[in-house]
Amino acid sequence: MTFWEHLDELRRRLWYVLLAAVVAALGCFCFKEQLFQIVLWPKPANMQLINVELTQQFLTHMRVALWAGIIIVSPYILYQLFAFVAPGLYAMERRLALRAVGSGYLLFLAGVALNYFVIFPFTVRFLGGYQVSAEVENTITLSSYIAVLGVMSLVMGVVFELPVLCWLLAKIGVLKVSFMRHYRRHVIVVIVILAAIITPTGDPFTMTLVALPIYLLWELSILIVKRVEK
Repeated sequence: MTFWEHLDELRRRLWYVLLAAVVAALGCFCFKEQLFQIVLWPKPANMQLINVELTQQFLTHMRVALWAGIIIVSPYILYQLFAFVAPGLYAMERRLALRAVGSGYLLFLAGVALNYFVIFPFTVRFLGGYQVSAEVENTITLSSYIAVLGVMSLVMGVVFELPVLCWLLAKIGVLKVSFMRHYRRHVIVVIVILAAIITPTGDPFTMTLVALPIYLLWELSILIVKRVEK
């Protein structure tokens, strides 16, 4: 295929992806009650969210529906991207790419799920009730709640990509098991600091809930890199 033929192929697949995302987003938009039951589930029952802008609720509805649609069709998006690059890869490269993309996708979902079910509920309970003074009352806006949920989900999803990243670095010969074992104690300190940043609640229990899975991912990465070196 020529360069322009590749460009036409990419454009065709991007149109497929865009159409699928729009259809899924419209479907999510129509099921407003069910969609926001899921989004607001981590919120404490006694927390009342407010809206202070005329158009904010409608725009938030559209934005959340769009992201939900993208999440729903994300396997199809990955398939289209892989189908575009696969013809230019050797058989072994296709297997490696498929393994990396599949593992990375599942790990990203695992990180998002951990945040949704465990980390964010603790965080929103702490921050929603935290006061610097009894004279300052918390009134949490809907947009603030959605933004924090989205950012924390994205951060945890990216953090959970650690084993895939280590596997790729080991494949190209950049990362060694000896290096990972030598700096294990340093990594533990970094993980604790990262857990403290992700969970501003400050209590040891919540920090452990964040730090322990990340540390286990590091140990899993060591095993993966060790296997690559054999």
